[in-house]
Amino acid sequence: MTELILASGSATRQSMLKQVGIPFTSVPPRIDEEAIRGALEHEGATPRDVADTLAEYKARRVSEKHPGTMVIGCDQVLDHKGRVLGKPETRDDARSQLKSLSGGQHRLLSAVVVYEDLKPVWRVVGQVSLSMRPLSDSYIEDYLDRNWPDIADSVGGYKLEQEGARLFLRIDGDYFTVLGLPLLDLCGYLVNRGIIEG
Repeated sequence: MTELILASGSATRQSMLKQVGIPFTSVPPRIDEEAIRGALEHEGATPRDVADTLAEYKARRVSEKHPGTMVIGCDQVLDHKGRVLGKPETRDDARSQLKSLSGGQHRLLSAVVVYEDLKPVWRVVGQVSLSMRPLSDSYIEDYLDRNWPDIADSVGGYKLEQEGARLFLRIDGDYFTVLGLPLLDLCGYLVNRGIIEG
C-alpha cells in the first residue's frame, strides 16, 4: 500500500483524514509561508494562485525528504476583494480583519496538491463564498475576549466550527473546504487511484 504523508501540522486537517479512515502520517513542512506569500503577492499572483503555490511548495518540500511516498500538501487563503488575508498575528490584527470583513462577502480558497515520485500528480482548489453579518465594535471585542488566542491560527480571525458560525448570514460551498481541506475531492482522487476503498 502506498504510504500517505500529510504535509501539515494542522490538527483540523489531521482530524478530517482520521475521521474518514485515511491512514497517514503527518510531517509539517518547514517553510517561511509569509515570505513566500509576500513574494507571490509582490509578483501580482491571484489569491487562488497563492493558495495553490503554497500547497505545492509544502508537498514538494516533504516529498524531497520522503521519496517513494504520496504527499498531500495543503494551504488556505482568505480572498477579500482580491487581497489575501493571512492568520492574525495579534489580537489587533484579528480585530482589524473582523472589522474589514463585517457586513460583506469574502472567499476561502483551500488548495490541495498531491506529490508522488517528487512531482505533482493531482491538484484542486476548493472555493467557498461567505457572507458575514454586520458586527458592532462591542460585539467584536466581546468575541475576541472569548476566543483569542484560539482563533490566531485561522485566517479571518474565526473558526466556523466554533463560535465563528455566529458571525455569518450565509455560506455557499463545501464545509470541509471552509475547514481547510477539500476532503470530498481528495477522497475521490484517492479512491480512483485505488489508494483507499470507496
